[in-house]
Amino acid sequence: MSYMALARKWRPKKFAELIGQEHVRLALVNAISSGRIHHAFLFTGTRGVGKTTIARIFAKCLNCETGVTAEPCGVCAACREIDAGNFPDLIEVDAASRTKVDDTRELLDNVQYAPARGRYKVYLVDEVHMLSAHSFNALLKTLEEPPPHVKFLFATTDPQKLPVTVLSRCLQFNLKRLPAAQIVAQMRSILAAEKIPCDEPGLALVAQAADGSMRDALSLLDQLIAFGGGEAGEQQARAMLGTVARDHVVRIVELLAQGDPAHLLDCARSLEEFSPDYAQVLEALAALLVRVGLKQAVAAYEGDELYPVELLQRLAQALSPQDVQLYYQTAIMGRRDLPLAPDPYSGFSMTLLRMLAFRPAGSQTAAVPPHTGTVPPQTAARPGSSGATAGPAAATPRRAAADEGALTVENWAAVAASLELTGAARQLASHCVFVSRQGAVVQLALDPRNQMVRTAATEEKLAQALSRRLGAQVRLAFQAVAASGPETPAQAQRRAGEQELAAARAAFEADPAVQGLRERFGASVLPETVRPAKQ
Repeated sequence: MSYMALARKWRPKKFAELIGQEHVRLALVNAISSGRIHHAFLFTGTRGVGKTTIARIFAKCLNCETGVTAEPCGVCAACREIDAGNFPDLIEVDAASRTKVDDTRELLDNVQYAPARGRYKVYLVDEVHMLSAHSFNALLKTLEEPPPHVKFLFATTDPQKLPVTVLSRCLQFNLKRLPAAQIVAQMRSILAAEKIPCDEPGLALVAQAADGSMRDALSLLDQLIAFGGGEAGEQQARAMLGTVARDHVVRIVELLAQGDPAHLLDCARSLEEFSPDYAQVLEALAALLVRVGLKQAVAAYEGDELYPVELLQRLAQALSPQDVQLYYQTAIMGRRDLPLAPDPYSGFSMTLLRMLAFRPAGSQTAAVPPHTGTVPPQTAARPGSSGATAGPAAATPRRAAADEGALTVENWAAVAASLELTGAARQLASHCVFVSRQGAVVQLALDPRNQMVRTAATEEKLAQALSRRLGAQVRLAFQAVAASGPETPAQAQRRAGEQELAAARAAFEADPAVQGLRERFGASVLPETVRPAKQ
């Protein structure tokens, strides 16, 4: 059975299923109900917020066999064919690939003819701003005097590029970016219907990465489910997106509050073993400072699924409002300037030092209560010691392993971890195993279950990173991972995590205190609550 992507399977098919965009839905429903239907509509907004989806629903409203209605039946031939994309009177045009005036004239030559099957002939032009000036001139005459059986539905991400003569003849609807909370709620509902386990922090990370786009969120969710082996949890989401754990970000804020540059730099060095995207670390740091600032300004602020109110209250007491504002501004400016730094880590560490260097005169360092969550192992061991060389020493074994000799099956995991990659390109490397190198061609085997991470962009980034690593230009060739072949780095990491978890649960079960509680009180252990202790 073929698999249908979540973004396609859960695409709204009627106005009642739309997420957000209430202002657009209400205007269109009222126009249809009152019979005052304009001949040209323009839907604007960023990618993945529902422009073409709304246009297709509107086309169903106009051509449903039950009549022009704001609630199309969804079962008649017209509704089903529009959903399937093969209704003859819904002409969908990708303006990005049909920019020439001859293409537009050919399209408009058929406007005068009556619909073949439906009530209206609907032209849905996506990315309409890509049309040439001559194409707009050819379109303008039809927009001025349209036949009564024709409706134009335009969609664009850049309405500023449309001529005012076209804009003035359209009803314009601006679609909003969706709030993260709304995206999380929709993903939670979808996963419940799909019977896929998830947790709130993981969904919050996906919603944040989607940047207001529901389609992007569902595409990332599909990727997360594949990456997590059928689950959508926080740990899998962080690994997939290349973000560091929340506890690392919290520890940075704690050390900023203490005003301790030595331990702050040690903490920054400890992040190197995760090869993070430092722009994302600064983004996460700024996001936490926003929540701390809200807690300082509004005592009733209750935090969210990523940062509970108890943590925010503790940090709000440890930092002054002036420091919070300074650190936030420095973080976002440092993120902007990161590409100009000698290397990402240098830019990140200098941003942290700038926060302390520019603290207001007389700013007091606060005693921060110890954080009860997981602390980076290197950082936890440093208070009370010099810690001057602990960071680089912790990162040395992985780098040394990556620098030994040429590519081999055995050292591929270390090489992949050392490459300057983030996001999906890093995932592609982790889901491959090295096969061979013949001249400029590096043969890799890709886990078929993660085929979706291989795109032209990620393949190009991986090839460039390997070229830098090997000191010679290479190109990539792919084959499927053999069932009996070596593990990919991602599979090895997952297996190690499962073994560590199993060992932790066995040790907990064997603990005399646990056994005593069982014998004396009939207590039982919930296996899912047992986690390995951080060293």
